[in-house]
Amino acid sequence: MSGFFTHLGTDFASILFVLTVLTGVLWVLDRYRLEPARKAAALVAGGEPAKASWLVDFGRQFFPVIAAVFLLRSFVVEPFRIPSGSMIPTLHVGDFILVNRFAYGLRCPVGDCKLLGLGQPKHGDVVVFRYPVDPKADFIKRVIGLPGDTVRYVNKQLTVNGQLVSQDLQGRFDASNQRLREDYEGAVHDILQNPDRPPQDFEFTVPEGQYFMMGDNRDGSSDSRYWGTVPEAYLKGRAFFIWMSWDFETQRPVLSRIGQGIR
Repeated sequence: MSGFFTHLGTDFASILFVLTVLTGVLWVLDRYRLEPARKAAALVAGGEPAKASWLVDFGRQFFPVIAAVFLLRSFVVEPFRIPSGSMIPTLHVGDFILVNRFAYGLRCPVGDCKLLGLGQPKHGDVVVFRYPVDPKADFIKRVIGLPGDTVRYVNKQLTVNGQLVSQDLQGRFDASNQRLREDYEGAVHDILQNPDRPPQDFEFTVPEGQYFMMGDNRDGSSDSRYWGTVPEAYLKGRAFFIWMSWDFETQRPVLSRIGQGIR
């Protein structure tokens, strides 16, 4: 099951950047060249200043709004929508979430460069990142392995650096899956396991500068077990809040999920 978001993504970020630059150029041009020229011409003619062209007026009116959205989305918080079940039960299809864009440092709005390092991912963080196979797509998973960690997954039991991650059975989630509560260094969260699916045993040491990700729907997630680790440069931020949840079958909001933190 895929774990990507259907949102405007990297392409939208590029478009927003271009719009910010273009409207900014128009705003500066009008403020310091065109508007003074119109006023000077009106003073000589003894009339009212001529109106700016529609293009210049568009840039002048919308530059502050576009710039504010661009800066907020690039450096503070970004909204995403969950379209798949790879993170059930933590995140459901139709959840609209917010992602902290500065949790792991301030990054360039376009590209992979980092402007300022502010923090690093921790075990158990729920992270949005660019999909290594197709960097235009965004995925969300839980951080299981940090650089240098040895991750072992045997009989659906997770061990990291020789430490067993505790699992407590909570009962059935649905006809196919069991719900278990996992405590990973204080990051307490629920996961799903399908007893009928055969285990995919492995042991893996995470390379430097990379992160090993897994979905909470352990038998229904496309993650690092299949396509490898995530480079540090591809991290976008830490998911922290569900601001809206929508049931597309009933066409109604799921009020019980709105306002929940993500852990």
